[in-house]
Amino acid sequence: QVQLVESGGGLVQPGGSLRLSCTASGRMIRLGVMGWYRQAPGKERELVASISRLGNTNYADSVKGRFTISRDNIKDTVSLQMNSLKPEDTAIYYCNEGVNWGQGTQVTVSS
Repeated sequence: QVQLVESGGGLVQPGGSLRLSCTASGRMIRLGVMGWYRQAPGKERELVASISRLGNTNYADSVKGRFTISRDNIKDTVSLQMNSLKPEDTAIYYCNEGVNWGQGTQVTVSS
């Protein structure tokens, strides 16, 4: 089983930036597609961005041009650089790999 641990959330003003990181551990085989999801209060969890082992990326329309996902296959990490943050980006962000989920990190965008 893979354990995923997120870091990097916090409070930021609109227009600001944050970088989320996720480190995988526990299972010594190659990781597949990794992604970031988010869930805002009263809403369903949604895909923010995903990246394959080869680096192919996919983004939600709402974050295209503002967020960038990347991964390091040697260190088994995936990151999400979030720029030009908006209040509607406020949510708990979860790291995902297959059936494995992190515990989430809170991102709050507010003045």
